[in-house]
Amino acid sequence: MIALVGALRYREHRSVPEIHHALRERGVAVCERTVTNLLDRYDELVATVVDEPRRAALAIQQRVVLAIDGLQPDVGHEVLWVVRDCLSGQVLLARSLLSATAADLAGLLREVAAAVGVPVAGVVSDGQHSVRLAVGQALPGVPHQLCHFHYLREAALPIFEADRHAKKELKKRARGVRPIERAVEGRDDPEAEAVRGYCAAVRSALTDDGRPPLAASGLRLQARLEAIAGSLRRVGERGD
Repeated sequence: MIALVGALRYREHRSVPEIHHALRERGVAVCERTVTNLLDRYDELVATVVDEPRRAALAIQQRVVLAIDGLQPDVGHEVLWVVRDCLSGQVLLARSLLSATAADLAGLLREVAAAVGVPVAGVVSDGQHSVRLAVGQALPGVPHQLCHFHYLREAALPIFEADRHAKKELKKRARGVRPIERAVEGRDDPEAEAVRGYCAAVRSALTDDGRPPLAASGLRLQARLEAIAGSLRRVGERGD
C-alpha cells in the first residue's frame, strides 16, 4: 500500500484526493487522512540514511544480516526496494527503481555495506534471480539464504497442492445449501431458525480459505464440516 501510494504521488503526480479515489476504485476503504499518513511513511522510507546514531547502534551488535525485498504495487510501476537489518529490525535503505537488474541491486547492497560500518554476516531474500546475482557481485563470499517464509512455502508446496485438491472435492459434496434455505423461507419457528443456522455454518466453512502453508484450508474445511455433521447427528439422536 505504501509503495502504491508513493508511485501514484511521485510517478503519476496525483494529488491526495486523486490517490484516495484511485484506492477506493481498488476496493480499499480508507479516508484521505490515511492517504496523507501513507505518503508520510513513504517519504520517511526513501529518506532513510545510515546516520551516526544508527551506525552506533549497529556497532554494538558488531554485524548485520541484510534482508532485501522489492515492493511493486502493480505491473509497470516502479519497485520500492527496501534493505533492512534482520538483527535490529532497522530499515537501512529504501529506494524506488525503474528496473531490478543485478547491477542496480548490487549498487544498493554496496551502498549499504559501506554505510553500516560493520561486517555483513549474511543476506536473506526471496531468492529472485537478479537478487542472487547482485549478492554475488556486491558481497562475494557472504552467505545468502532464502527467507524462512519462502523456504517453508516451497517445502510445503506438495502438501499445499494435495490439500487444495482435497478441499475442492469436499466442496463438491457440500453443495446444495441454497435449496435448503429456500425450503424454510418465510418461517420463524425454532426448526427453521436451526436450519438457517446450520446453512450459515456450512457457507462460512466453504468460504474460509485459511493461510497456507501454515493453515491447511482443506483440513480446516474437513474439521468444520465434521463438526457440523456431528452436531446434526446429535440433534437427530435426541429427536429434536
